[in-house]
Amino acid sequence: MLKGKTVVLGVTGSIAAYKIASLASMLVKAHADVHVIMTPNATNFIHPITFETLTNHKCLVDTFDRDFEFKVNHVNLAQSADIMMIAPASADVIAKLAHGIADDMLTTTALACKAPIYISPAMNTNMFTNPITQDNIATCEKYGMHVIAPATGYLACGDTGAGKMPEPETLYEYILKEIACEKDLNGKKILVTAGPTQEAIDPVRYITNHSTGKMGYAIARRAMLRGAEVTLVTGPVSIAPPPFVKVVPVISAQDMYDAVMQEAEKQDIIIKSAAVADYRPSHPAEEKVKKKEGDMAILLTRTWDILGTLGQRKIEVEQESSGGTDADRKPFPYLCGFSMETQDMVKNSREKLSKKHVDMIVANNLKQEGAGFGTDTNCVTLITSEETRELPLMSKEEVADALLNSILQYNQ
Repeated sequence: MLKGKTVVLGVTGSIAAYKIASLASMLVKAHADVHVIMTPNATNFIHPITFETLTNHKCLVDTFDRDFEFKVNHVNLAQSADIMMIAPASADVIAKLAHGIADDMLTTTALACKAPIYISPAMNTNMFTNPITQDNIATCEKYGMHVIAPATGYLACGDTGAGKMPEPETLYEYILKEIACEKDLNGKKILVTAGPTQEAIDPVRYITNHSTGKMGYAIARRAMLRGAEVTLVTGPVSIAPPPFVKVVPVISAQDMYDAVMQEAEKQDIIIKSAAVADYRPSHPAEEKVKKKEGDMAILLTRTWDILGTLGQRKIEVEQESSGGTDADRKPFPYLCGFSMETQDMVKNSREKLSKKHVDMIVANNLKQEGAGFGTDTNCVTLITSEETRELPLMSKEEVADALLNSILQYNQ
């Protein structure tokens, strides 16, 4: 994901410095070109050789080190960086960054750097909450630096509170969000639905399906990385939601209907990939239904059709605005639904496209190997009124990108 990208990591004197070795390793595995700059105090917590082994680059500490290829190192690194992250960032270095003090290799590089700079404070909680430190953090933000809020917890000094550096996996996600993808969805608001719904039979049983949410979560993640403001309305799943996304958890089809309708007209694009129950028990029992001899029947009632309702609203909005000027028209969000079939996939999906008045249907066949519920891959066909485009077997993140690319063609 980071091939061709240069990441500069600044490491300062904090006990959390040892964790940055894991971050450097993750970045190298993602094919980033990683360079590490340490303050002299940081070398008391982790040795530069660790970073040199992981990155295959000399770890810079001394501004006046003569054992280097003849380049002005702090200027060269600052110019080549796609992002600079200072983690952990001590109160001392944050103060220097806020006031333009450049007295070591790390701070001189930061001052010369025009790439985005991310700062992850890590220190004693009283140092972090000290008004002087808070003013310095605010000053860094005023000058365009991004400050990652520290976690709250037990600190190495024995105190409990804010000041704990987030885990390397979290810092990695910030780097991905900044530089992994072109921001071709910047300014777009996208709503994605994902996962199954659960329709209660009684307090301990429910009707559901095999959806794991992987496809919808992949779409939400890729849209976020490409710059969109994403709202994820999700049924109950066992996977972690993507970061930097507004997550709206729901349980039933009615919950999902209410959440989608509340958010719908704020969006530019709506992608309905959730596997919503078509029916629910008409009269859920308030107490557990006891087992009896013989068979049992459950009366089912149709749930609200979320995609169909959105499609009908789209028609109404277009009719209401048809007589006005272009400036008066407020387009309804681009609607993309999913269709999962076991037979006549294209025929049934095209009928759904027309019946529900949507712009695109993403169709896949449950019987096709590598497609459907629970897999990390999918094989889909993109269907619009103009074309039917079959995609090869891909990872779900690749499918998500292909889908977003296709939507962008119609929704600029």
